[in-house]
Amino acid sequence: MPDKFYITTTLPYVNADPHLGFALEIVQADAIARYHKLLGEEVFFNTGTDEHGVKIQRKAEEQGRETQGYVDEYAAKFKNLMPALGISQDIHFIRTTEPRHKAAVQAFWKKCLDNGDIYKQAYKVKYCVGCELEKTDSELVDGKCPIHPNLEIELIEEENYFFKFSKYQQPLLKFYEANPEFVVPDFRFNEIKQFVKTGLQDFSISRLKEKMPWGIPVPDDDSQVMYVWFDALINYISTLGWPENEQQFGQFWPGMQIAGKDNLRQQSAMWQAMLMSAGLPNSKQIIIHGFITSGGQKMSKSLGNVADPYEILSKLKEKGLSEEQAIDALRYYLLREVPTFEDGDYTWERFQETYNAGLANGIGNQASRILKLAVSNQVLPPQGFGGQDSRIEVMGKYRLKEAMDEIWKSISECDEYIQRTEPFKKIKTDPDAAKKDILHTVLHLKAVAERLRAFLPYTSEKLLAVLRDPKLENIPRLFPRIE
Repeated sequence: MPDKFYITTTLPYVNADPHLGFALEIVQADAIARYHKLLGEEVFFNTGTDEHGVKIQRKAEEQGRETQGYVDEYAAKFKNLMPALGISQDIHFIRTTEPRHKAAVQAFWKKCLDNGDIYKQAYKVKYCVGCELEKTDSELVDGKCPIHPNLEIELIEEENYFFKFSKYQQPLLKFYEANPEFVVPDFRFNEIKQFVKTGLQDFSISRLKEKMPWGIPVPDDDSQVMYVWFDALINYISTLGWPENEQQFGQFWPGMQIAGKDNLRQQSAMWQAMLMSAGLPNSKQIIIHGFITSGGQKMSKSLGNVADPYEILSKLKEKGLSEEQAIDALRYYLLREVPTFEDGDYTWERFQETYNAGLANGIGNQASRILKLAVSNQVLPPQGFGGQDSRIEVMGKYRLKEAMDEIWKSISECDEYIQRTEPFKKIKTDPDAAKKDILHTVLHLKAVAERLRAFLPYTSEKLLAVLRDPKLENIPRLFPRIE
């Protein structure tokens, strides 16, 4: 039986169109999922949409629309993004408005309640609608949330249910100590450990239905609906069929989660405490990535600088790229030009520059040169050659950019090898030696194609297809230059 591997993204909130930040997360997760498939593992890859909460309700009201119709439209935009980004076809897509998810959330609530971790009380709190999180004064800058400075902080005063987060301070610290690589990278792990060490406050997990009806009903209390974060986090196990499908849940959970740095607290502390309360295994590992800025500025609709992945793909097609070339070009930028764990920047000018350097002039020119040399000098790949290992050492630490840099370093080294050995000249004076050099470059190209399978699937398959052909016919033009 193959080993099992589970990975999930966070669920994007459907209050706006998909942006480049979510494209980054889903492409990173896809590269990891594909890599584990190449290792022979059975992979369960999850994403979906987060569809409850006050932000959603208000957006629908602003547009004069029925809320379910609003979320249906936006969920489709995110689901359609999967093939548009070349995401694995067997990805699982869950919506938090689905009956199976609602049933799992209510079952989870009851487990936490039975464990004595849910209680009801009146409270007054400062609240950021953008984060859908309560905020302390120390977290605010000039009275505003630093992540959503354009939104007013709201005061909420009502009676709600609370989760005993404070109870899990020591269990969480003990868990972190026992799992020293639980959060990647290290500096994010240090950040959450420090947050937990300073003490945890119980958090509200419901809202008054009369004020905010768009949510999952609290079991046995018709006056309350569940708070969006409590509801949404449970998708990571409801997608596996928990609690009904015990076999599938047991095979794939605990799993790996990937999230942005603004999700650190929710994924690596709140969710982990909730799992402990419900008597379920904690997540296996959390990978935290940074944000994508635009020209050095935080992307914001008010500034008009939000990068839309659909628009980038459309622009590439206008430049003459096929759909598959456009997809791999965008994946290349997200996986190589954006640091895996730090913030990255996007401008169209920078995109063109790196595309031409790394793809058109890099792998594109090299593949064309090697294949033409091989064909013209009848250096055909040996039949049955291949099966090369596509493992990349740094992928064990999920350093995707480093893995890509390693591949492109080998591409540069092969260019240097061709310039040094000059088989195109040597073929006239020492044909045997020249053919040996050319075969070396063909085998290098095969190794590159194998290692690209997790990152640029269409490019990899085009190269592997031509290299499987004993006549090396139909040499592909991988990436034309764009201006």
